[in-house]
Amino acid sequence: MKKLLSIFTACVFAASLVTGCSSSAPASSSASASASSEAEASAPAESKTFKVGFDAEYPPFGYMDENGEYTGFDLELAQGVCEINGWEYEAVPINWDSKDMELNSGSIDCIWNGFTINGREDDYTWSVPYVDNSQVIVCSEESGINSLADLAGKTVGVQAASAALDALNSEDNAELTATFGALQEFGDYNSAFVELQAGSIDAVAMDVGVANYQIKSRGEGYKVLEEPISVEQYAIGFKKGNEELKDEVESALEQLVDDGTFAELAEKYEISDMVCLGK
Repeated sequence: MKKLLSIFTACVFAASLVTGCSSSAPASSSASASASSEAEASAPAESKTFKVGFDAEYPPFGYMDENGEYTGFDLELAQGVCEINGWEYEAVPINWDSKDMELNSGSIDCIWNGFTINGREDDYTWSVPYVDNSQVIVCSEESGINSLADLAGKTVGVQAASAALDALNSEDNAELTATFGALQEFGDYNSAFVELQAGSIDAVAMDVGVANYQIKSRGEGYKVLEEPISVEQYAIGFKKGNEELKDEVESALEQLVDDGTFAELAEKYEISDMVCLGK
């Protein structure tokens, strides 16, 4: 009898052990699931990368400095926008001829680099204008060219797919361009200035801000004709229909105007007389 009682007691004890183990497993699983949920909730949201398409040889708006870093008025503004919106900033140098392909493929989020609205109003979703610009003629001080009329028979250089080229090919300047000996296109303005210095071309048509920067950096020997080819405005170009991104960038840009950053950068890059936003 005692033997049977001992056997019964042992079975009851074993059963209690099994029951205890089986009830502890769901508790452990529940705690693990809870910890996992808390970790996911506390994990930071993925940051947006804002990819700014620009011409790396277009100072003072976008270029590579002596330290090999991309900088410029437009790029520093873009960095400021990213800081306000909590975005990662990425400067993406592009071939200006391929800017539309880069934008439409999603390789860049915007074109922000001295980008002219005029004549392209329906091709992009635009921010508010922020710079008043004009297209001008640069030539050697010894060239004997003092007015647009003096360009008759001369070879004029211009950047391919640029606002200056559009201006020269417009109806407003058709008669002027027809007087040129030749209109030669270049991939960038540095190449055009090399040819101007060598005497291979007689003048260069370009944005006044870029013209002033080039003349200052290259020293004496060049001048800007007083009579402009055209007057225009710069803005940020987004893919057609991307109103949401435009609004986010524009809102941050307005904050940079309000806190004085915009004016400080304009002074730093010596274009204070060109900016129109906030005035």
